[in-house]
Amino acid sequence: MASGAKGDKVKDLQARLKQLDWYTDLIDGDYGKKTAEAVSGFQKKREIPVTGEVDQRTLDRLNGMTRKPTADELNNVAPKPKSPSMTLDDRCLQGRVVCISKAQRKLALVVDGKIQMQMDVRFGSELTPTRNGVFSVGWKSRNHVSSIYKTPMPYALFFSGGQAVHYSSDFAARGYNGSSHGCVNVRDKKKVAALFDSVSEGDKVVVYTG
Repeated sequence: MASGAKGDKVKDLQARLKQLDWYTDLIDGDYGKKTAEAVSGFQKKREIPVTGEVDQRTLDRLNGMTRKPTADELNNVAPKPKSPSMTLDDRCLQGRVVCISKAQRKLALVVDGKIQMQMDVRFGSELTPTRNGVFSVGWKSRNHVSSIYKTPMPYALFFSGGQAVHYSSDFAARGYNGSSHGCVNVRDKKKVAALFDSVSEGDKVVVYTG
């Protein structure tokens, strides 16, 4: 390949050069000046004759240092930012634990110290606070409705009396402008459904301030 070439092979070349930070422009399948400069830089760094053109030696070396580009890479789709992992309390590091941090406003399912899934949560108000401590999942109720407030509590995992982890449509709609009556609300229905299916009665629950 050389200047003037076009097509999928050029896209693959540009994406691989981008993985190594040699090419920074949009991947367009057009072997222009920027692509030639990136190839030249790569060749010079690897002590390959600097031509700005891709011979078999250059291609083999580049392929050996990179992976096959994804469809998103080839189509200039920016990766979604990852949610930062929460800092775990020491009590969450052994066995299967539903780990809940008030300060970080996050819940994680942790197995032997490794986070399996993570989600945003909110808690009770000052008048109806969520209790801190070490508990266990007492019982589960997929389509629960509160006997006191008559509101839906789907995917409820009860861990301390009437307090449970559950999906909250109010949290989904209003965010942190509202609060629960002591429960741990989750606003992502798919995530809390996955949590419900992954957690068993008796699994440890840790609620902490930090």
